[in-house]
Amino acid sequence: MQRIENAVRSGTWRITSYIDSGTTKTNDFAGYNFTFGAGDILIANNGTNNYQGTWSVTHDDSNDDNPGNDIDFNISFTTPVTFADLTDDWDVLESTSTKIRLVDVSGGGGGTDYLTFEKNVE
Repeated sequence: MQRIENAVRSGTWRITSYIDSGTTKTNDFAGYNFTFGAGDILIANNGTNNYQGTWSVTHDDSNDDNPGNDIDFNISFTTPVTFADLTDDWDVLESTSTKIRLVDVSGGGGGTDYLTFEKNVE
Protein backbone atom coordinates (compact mmCIF):
# COMPACT_ATOMS: atom_id res chain seq x y z
CA MET A 1 0.00 0.00 0.00
CA GLN A 2 2.74 2.45 0.95
CA ARG A 3 4.52 1.84 -2.37
CA ILE A 4 1.36 2.77 -4.29
CA GLU A 5 0.78 5.87 -2.17
CA ASN A 6 4.37 7.04 -2.64
CA ALA A 7 4.19 6.47 -6.40
CA VAL A 8 1.01 8.48 -7.01
CA ARG A 9 2.11 11.35 -4.76
CA SER A 10 5.07 11.88 -7.10
CA GLY A 11 4.28 14.16 -10.04
CA THR A 12 1.06 14.49 -11.99
CA TRP A 13 -0.94 11.74 -13.66
CA ARG A 14 -3.36 11.44 -16.57
CA ILE A 15 -6.09 8.97 -17.41
CA THR A 16 -4.99 6.91 -20.41
CA SER A 17 -7.94 4.52 -20.36
CA TYR A 18 -11.40 4.58 -18.80
CA ILE A 19 -13.90 1.92 -19.81
CA ASP A 20 -17.31 2.15 -18.12
CA SER A 21 -19.22 -1.14 -18.52
CA GLY A 22 -17.82 -1.67 -22.01
CA THR A 23 -18.08 1.97 -23.14
CA THR A 24 -14.79 3.82 -23.64
CA LYS A 25 -14.95 7.23 -21.92
CA THR A 26 -11.25 8.11 -21.89
CA ASN A 27 -11.83 11.31 -23.91
CA ASP A 28 -14.01 12.72 -21.09
CA PHE A 29 -10.75 13.29 -19.18
CA ALA A 30 -8.50 14.43 -22.05
CA GLY A 31 -6.24 17.29 -21.03
CA TYR A 32 -6.74 16.79 -17.29
CA ASN A 33 -3.79 16.28 -14.97
CA PHE A 34 -4.43 14.59 -11.64
CA THR A 35 -2.45 15.40 -8.51
CA PHE A 36 -2.71 12.93 -5.60
CA GLY A 37 -1.78 15.21 -2.72
CA ALA A 38 -1.25 14.95 1.00
CA GLY A 39 -4.28 14.75 3.24
CA ASP A 40 -6.05 12.56 0.67
CA ILE A 41 -6.73 15.58 -1.59
CA LEU A 42 -7.13 14.76 -5.29
CA ILE A 43 -7.02 17.62 -7.80
CA ALA A 44 -7.99 17.38 -11.48
CA ASN A 45 -6.94 20.39 -13.57
CA ASN A 46 -6.90 21.10 -17.30
CA GLY A 47 -5.57 24.66 -17.09
CA THR A 48 -9.09 26.12 -17.00
CA ASN A 49 -11.17 23.86 -14.76
CA ASN A 50 -10.06 22.71 -11.32
CA TYR A 51 -11.97 19.94 -9.52
CA GLN A 52 -11.21 18.65 -6.04
CA GLY A 53 -11.92 15.19 -4.75
CA THR A 54 -10.39 12.72 -2.33
CA TRP A 55 -8.31 9.59 -2.67
CA SER A 56 -6.89 6.87 -0.43
CA VAL A 57 -5.38 3.42 -0.57
CA THR A 58 -6.87 0.96 1.90
CA HIS A 59 -6.73 -2.72 2.73
CA ASP A 60 -10.11 -4.43 2.42
CA ASP A 61 -10.39 -7.69 4.34
CA SER A 62 -13.85 -8.53 3.02
CA ASN A 63 -14.55 -11.48 0.79
CA ASP A 64 -15.03 -9.92 -2.61
CA ASP A 65 -14.74 -10.81 -6.26
CA ASN A 66 -10.95 -10.56 -6.07
CA PRO A 67 -9.85 -12.11 -2.76
CA GLY A 68 -6.23 -12.33 -3.92
CA ASN A 69 -5.98 -8.56 -4.08
CA ASP A 70 -7.55 -6.74 -1.18
CA ILE A 71 -5.90 -3.37 -1.81
CA ASP A 72 -8.47 -0.74 -2.75
CA PHE A 73 -7.67 2.53 -4.51
CA ASN A 74 -10.50 4.81 -3.41
CA ILE A 75 -11.48 7.84 -5.50
CA SER A 76 -14.27 10.30 -4.75
CA PHE A 77 -15.48 13.33 -6.71
CA THR A 78 -18.89 14.92 -6.12
CA THR A 79 -18.86 17.17 -9.21
CA PRO A 80 -18.99 17.37 -12.14
CA VAL A 81 -20.99 14.27 -13.10
CA THR A 82 -18.23 13.07 -15.45
CA PHE A 83 -15.76 13.00 -12.55
CA ALA A 84 -18.32 11.58 -10.12
CA ASP A 85 -18.32 8.50 -12.38
CA LEU A 86 -14.78 7.82 -11.11
CA THR A 87 -16.03 7.59 -7.51
CA ASP A 88 -15.50 4.02 -6.35
CA ASP A 89 -13.34 1.65 -4.35
CA TRP A 90 -11.26 0.31 -7.22
CA ASP A 91 -9.28 -2.93 -7.03
CA VAL A 92 -5.63 -2.58 -8.05
CA LEU A 93 -4.74 -4.77 -11.05
CA GLU A 94 -1.22 -3.42 -11.57
CA SER A 95 0.89 -0.69 -10.03
CA THR A 96 4.31 0.59 -11.02
CA SER A 97 6.02 3.92 -10.46
CA THR A 98 4.51 5.18 -13.74
CA LYS A 99 1.22 3.29 -14.21
CA ILE A 100 -1.75 2.23 -12.09
CA ARG A 101 -4.40 -0.10 -13.57
CA LEU A 102 -7.67 -0.38 -11.66
CA VAL A 103 -10.84 -2.45 -12.01
CA ASP A 104 -14.29 -2.34 -10.44
CA VAL A 105 -16.87 -5.08 -10.79
CA SER A 106 -20.29 -3.66 -10.00
CA GLY A 107 -22.56 -5.72 -7.80
CA GLY A 108 -26.03 -6.87 -8.78
CA GLY A 109 -25.15 -7.90 -12.32
CA GLY A 110 -23.61 -4.56 -13.23
CA GLY A 111 -20.73 -4.16 -15.62
CA THR A 112 -17.00 -4.06 -15.13
CA ASP A 113 -15.13 -0.75 -15.23
CA TYR A 114 -11.43 -0.28 -15.97
CA LEU A 115 -9.37 2.81 -15.17
CA THR A 116 -5.70 3.44 -15.98
CA PHE A 117 -3.59 6.34 -14.76
CA GLU A 118 -0.14 7.00 -16.20
CA LYS A 119 2.41 9.40 -14.80
CA ASN A 120 3.16 12.49 -16.89
CA VAL A 121 6.75 12.86 -18.05
CA GLU A 122 8.08 15.96 -16.34
